[in-house]
Amino acid sequence: QVQLVESGGGLVQAGGSLRLSCAASRRTFSSYVMGWFRQASGKEREFVAAISWSGGRTEYKDSVKGQFTISRDNAKNTVYLQMNNLRSEDTAVYYCSAGRSLLRNTDGYAYWGQGTQVTVSS
Repeated sequence: QVQLVESGGGLVQAGGSLRLSCAASRRTFSSYVMGWFRQASGKEREFVAAISWSGGRTEYKDSVKGQFTISRDNAKNTVYLQMNNLRSEDTAVYYCSAGRSLLRNTDGYAYWGQGTQVTVSS
């Protein structure tokens, strides 16, 4: 079992930045692929970014490439999502997830955090 706790969400003006963090409970954190997903009100949960266990490979939703950066620190059991130049359409609850494969769908991730709200005001 892996427990994930997100932090760093909040209210930001359009064009601003936020860095989300996700702390994992397990010391085998480094063996998991980590992903970020988001869910806007009334919409399905969607893939945002993922990172391999070593950090050597990353995947992004096309619309956030160059805007968001996923990274991890295995010594701290933490994964990050740096979000720059935020837009109103980035408003959503952001979820951290852990899985075994670098996939873009929710089925690939067995463990989920409780989510953190990101609200971008225009």
